[in-house]
Amino acid sequence: MRDGAIERYEAAGELFKALSSPIRLAIVDLLAAEPRYVHQLVELTGLTQPHVSQHLRVLRMAGVVRGVRQSREIAYTLRDDHVAHIVRDALAHAGEGWRHAPDRDSGPT
Repeated sequence: MRDGAIERYEAAGELFKALSSPIRLAIVDLLAAEPRYVHQLVELTGLTQPHVSQHLRVLRMAGVVRGVRQSREIAYTLRDDHVAHIVRDALAHAGEGWRHAPDRDSGPT
């Protein structure tokens, strides 16, 4: 492998770990539309504030989101659009029913 390839794969693996929770996928999808405050994410997800904050911390540590203090609250945004595309592509793929599709490589049975 070329120089730096392993590090890129490791970084991508860490990103996928951070996105491995359905709740974090939902938060990323919501933040793709517009910046949100924690109380808005609580309302939209139906989760408790500590639960939302815990997921935001994981996403922040992974470099997916950032928080910008605005007066007494913090507005969360995505750091870039790449992650939004990954999540939306994954959601589209999941909506295509791929789990129930026959294995195309298995040949006739």
